[in-house]
Amino acid sequence: MRILVADKLAEAGVERLRAAPEVSLDVRLGLSPAQLAKEVGAYDALIIRSGVQVTREVLASAGRLRAIARAGVGVDNVDVDAATAAGILVLNTPDANTISTAEHTLAMILAVYRRIPFAHAHVLAGQWQRNAFIGHQLAGQVLGLVGLGRVGRAVALRALAFEMQVVAYDPFVQESAVLEGRVSVLPELANVLRQVDCMSLHATLSPQTRGLIGAKELALMKPTAVLVNCARGELVDEAALAVALNVGRLGGAAVDVFSKEPPSGNPLLSAKNIVLTPHLGASTEEAQTAVSVDAVEALLDYLLRGQIRWAVNLTGLPAHLSPRDRAYLDLCSRMATLLSSFCGTGIERIRVTTYGESLERLTSTLARQAVVDLLSPHLSARLNLVNAEIHARSRGIALEHVNRSAAGNYTDSMMIGVGGRDCAHAVEGTVFIDGLPRILAIDEYRMEMVPEGPLVLIFNDDRPGVIGLVGTLFGRQQLNIADMTLSRRASTALMLLKLDEPAPPNVLDELRGLSGSGGPILSVQTVSLPPIVRTPPARVG
Repeated sequence: MRILVADKLAEAGVERLRAAPEVSLDVRLGLSPAQLAKEVGAYDALIIRSGVQVTREVLASAGRLRAIARAGVGVDNVDVDAATAAGILVLNTPDANTISTAEHTLAMILAVYRRIPFAHAHVLAGQWQRNAFIGHQLAGQVLGLVGLGRVGRAVALRALAFEMQVVAYDPFVQESAVLEGRVSVLPELANVLRQVDCMSLHATLSPQTRGLIGAKELALMKPTAVLVNCARGELVDEAALAVALNVGRLGGAAVDVFSKEPPSGNPLLSAKNIVLTPHLGASTEEAQTAVSVDAVEALLDYLLRGQIRWAVNLTGLPAHLSPRDRAYLDLCSRMATLLSSFCGTGIERIRVTTYGESLERLTSTLARQAVVDLLSPHLSARLNLVNAEIHARSRGIALEHVNRSAAGNYTDSMMIGVGGRDCAHAVEGTVFIDGLPRILAIDEYRMEMVPEGPLVLIFNDDRPGVIGLVGTLFGRQQLNIADMTLSRRASTALMLLKLDEPAPPNVLDELRGLSGSGGPILSVQTVSLPPIVRTPPARVG
């Protein structure tokens, strides 16, 4: 695997990459956007921090690029939509710098409340007017939080230790109180703004949160209140904040992040009663090491082991895939590949149904996997779990997935159904206790078959002599039938042959030649599935 590190990583992360025998590593810092766009397609993965911009133009020729790992929380410097369309997984490290950012937030609050930077400058200037720097204690103050994710909750815990009262606004949190009831969650941002003594922002940046705090919101706050932003500069209308500080409409502010960094010409640079730091939230030795190592480990898990965690553009994937989960993903892939051979005239709808409570969490992932294997044989684009839904929607294909209670004799099972202009087919399957996948039905023809190797599916009239006819033909061509499954419905039958080697075209043509003039063969389909890796049984004793 070729991996490009384009931003400065902690040495522990770089060493982990160098130690991986499967990895060829290039560390190239300071690449221009044009250079990055030209060369990134030659790599399997890219690792960045906040300094490199991965734009749509950079990804225009993505080549073999499969993953982008951002060592840090935000991915504002990555065009996630463009990466998703190209089938590139975007990863970040949401946990690694949580503590450092939370501690910096509390440090900023204390710096404003106790006027520490101004007092420091005062003493350096040779002065000693203590009364000019009387501050406020945190105990008893009301802290408001916008965002109750990892960092927001970590800040809340530390603020509670200072005996602050904590209220919060987060539209994605439905509870009225969190952290054992110690933090009240209010349904409206305005209600939080009106009552807080200090407001700290911890929301992610999105079209909905850009400019979240502007002149209107600042006007709702107490004239003595303090605003703290250690999240994203674009959350705040910086010009409006500068005005509020300069006219005394707000008591103070502490800002670690800016809409443009470095913040040359930013109005906050000349605002009153403000503490500024140069994006230091995650700037501790511990956090720098943690984000780098976490980014590398998450990337290697994906590239080398197919395990996905901390994905930004792949929602709904379970945090951990058990061996049984992986067995069902493999089954889904085989079922969809088999169905794809029936749908050369086009697919208009895909429906994935899982049966059994244990598969509910996996249903949406199975639906994506089905799209990948149904469409890949018919498209030149690279499809994977990341961009499967986008490609389905762009082609007008309706995708539906649903979980139902267990059906029939099986605790867990699944069905994939497809429909198109001239086709409507369905395959059912399950994973047995031995870990092996089984096809249970094809278009309601019941069976029990391990799907692997070269397969020939022959739909025929259910009349005497057809099995002998097919067997004679294959025997004459020295083709060994490793396994055969027969299933009947009304006056037709499905004969599924598992071969030791693929059937040559002339044999298939001869079979299809038996379909006309009252011949018994209705249709012939072929599909080749990969072999199944069988785990030997554990030895006892």
